[in-house]
Amino acid sequence: MVNSVEVLIKSAEVPAYAHPGDAGADLTASEPVVLAPGARATIGTGVAIALPDGYAAFVVPRSGLASKHGITVVNSPGTVDAGYRGEIRVTLLNTDTSAPYAVAVGDRIAQLIIIPVTRARFIPVEELPGSQRGESGFGSTGYSAPKTSAAKSGEQS
Repeated sequence: MVNSVEVLIKSAEVPAYAHPGDAGADLTASEPVVLAPGARATIGTGVAIALPDGYAAFVVPRSGLASKHGITVVNSPGTVDAGYRGEIRVTLLNTDTSAPYAVAVGDRIAQLIIIPVTRARFIPVEELPGSQRGESGFGSTGYSAPKTSAAKSGEQS
């Protein structure tokens, strides 16, 4: 079963999914920009949407632009709230240190993923319940695959 949601849109070019089953619909540039090495620019898409309550849209990078040209979305994922009605603009960053990147009108520059969201009810407490992870943060699980229990104890398998 395919879930869908109707999204009202005002745009000269409607975002499209490149393949069946894709999560992200391509957003295209509505203005030309040249990104110098290390530079960033906010680029219009010409797209404005009205999401139903209970949904949000997230603007994420296109993997091909990132891997082939070093182009990424600065604030990824960029969040589009249900109440926002303005143009969706994308802030791209050229991470390449030597080559500029030209964006032409109509180029696919990012993807838009629309998902249901839950509103949290925040409950102030004096102490949080415990967990196995606790307060361990960045890097707390290490940087390589965990060793098996046999390898940890020095046993041969």
